[in-house]
Amino acid sequence: MPSQPSSTTTRALRADAFAGSVHEVAPALIGVTLLVDGVGGRIVEVEAYDHEDPASHGFRGRTERNASMFGPPGHAYVYRSYGIHWCLNFVCEDEGVANAVLVRALEPTHGLDAMRERRGLDDPRLLCRGPGRLCQALGVTRDHDGLALDRPPFELLAAESPVEVVSGPRIGITRAAELPWRYAEAGSRFLSRALPRG
Repeated sequence: MPSQPSSTTTRALRADAFAGSVHEVAPALIGVTLLVDGVGGRIVEVEAYDHEDPASHGFRGRTERNASMFGPPGHAYVYRSYGIHWCLNFVCEDEGVANAVLVRALEPTHGLDAMRERRGLDDPRLLCRGPGRLCQALGVTRDHDGLALDRPPFELLAAESPVEVVSGPRIGITRAAELPWRYAEAGSRFLSRALPRG
C-alpha cells in the first residue's frame, strides 16, 4: 500500500475527517497523534469494521451497548471487551450506519509518566500495545463513549510526515478473519502483533 498523504504542519483533525468510508479513514489514521487530556501518542495500528462485516458489533443492529457506533462520524465508541478491557473506536461514515475504526496500538509520545503510573510498568513498547492496554494508559473508560473526537478531552493531530502503511488480517475474531482490514505502520516496534510477511 502506498504511503498516506499528510500535512507538513501539525493540524487538528475535525469530525468531518471521519465522514468518509471506514476503509479509507482507517489507513489514513496511521501516523495521526491521539491525545486524551494531553496523554497519548502516534497511532501505529488500527482495524476497520463496517456494517456489513459479521465481525462488527453493529452487524446485528443497534443495542444499548453499541448505540454510539450508529452515531455521527467523528465520535468515540467505547466498549468493554470480555468484561475486562475498554476498547476505543472512532465512528465513521454516515450517522445511522455502524462503521468504526478500532485503535489497536500507539507509539507513546505524550504523558509517558502518567501512562507508566496507570499501567504499572516502564517499557514504552508495552504501554499502548493492544486496545486494552492503550485505553488503560490513556485513561479511557465508558465515560468517553459518544464524545466528539475534535473536542476535549480528545485531540487528534494530523501526521507530520508521510507514513508507510501495511495491511493484514485482523486479530482476535472468528468471523471474516481473513479480511485484510488491519492497518499498521511498517516497521513499528509498538504494534500489538507483527503483521504476517507477504
